[in-house]
Amino acid sequence: MTDSITISIQGMTCDGCSSRIKESLEFLDGVSDANVSHESGIAIITHSGVEKEVMINEILKIGYSVDGKISNSNFDWSNMATWKQSANNTKWCLIGCSIGEFGTLAYYSYSGITEGLTIGSKIWIMFAILPLINGLSTSVILETLLLMKGQMDFRNAISTAFGMSFISMLFMEISMEITDLLFTKGELGLNYFAIPLMLIVGFLTPWPYNYWRLEKYGVSCH
Repeated sequence: MTDSITISIQGMTCDGCSSRIKESLEFLDGVSDANVSHESGIAIITHSGVEKEVMINEILKIGYSVDGKISNSNFDWSNMATWKQSANNTKWCLIGCSIGEFGTLAYYSYSGITEGLTIGSKIWIMFAILPLINGLSTSVILETLLLMKGQMDFRNAISTAFGMSFISMLFMEISMEITDLLFTKGELGLNYFAIPLMLIVGFLTPWPYNYWRLEKYGVSCH
């Protein structure tokens, strides 16, 4: 006899998450279909005699939460293969962020548009935020193009770029901009001596987060 059950899942952020849960559930004997949505956080599972607890345990096993329950498995921070893959993901994120960040700061330096601005004033804050916004924008564009190159359609690609990569990009951009402002003492522009340190800080800040996402959920930006 075929039955249907609905399970509420926490921790999904993109289509990659919902696809992974769908594949794991449909691998279970007796499960004929699993319709999983990361947007609603709901899985509708069609099955024949499969206990709900069995399906919940399968979801918990791959790192997601169900009705407040979390996996009891120990998290491993020593997986070198995951560190390597997450480093590659972080590298592409850094390239994308740097295009918008450095481009905007270089324009400030060469145009002189930010000269004489008072630190902390409304217009200074506006110009200070712009490199961050431009860096996030170029990184999302690059991430989306890379995902589409991997045969993902545009909608899923941009959803994944925002859902899985945006936190990493935000950490990266904030750390890079703070580093630059420390070198320039609040003056808005590109300090060439700061570039190497900005790249190092920008890479190291989100790398552990990217590792955690990849190791916990088995999914990455690209």
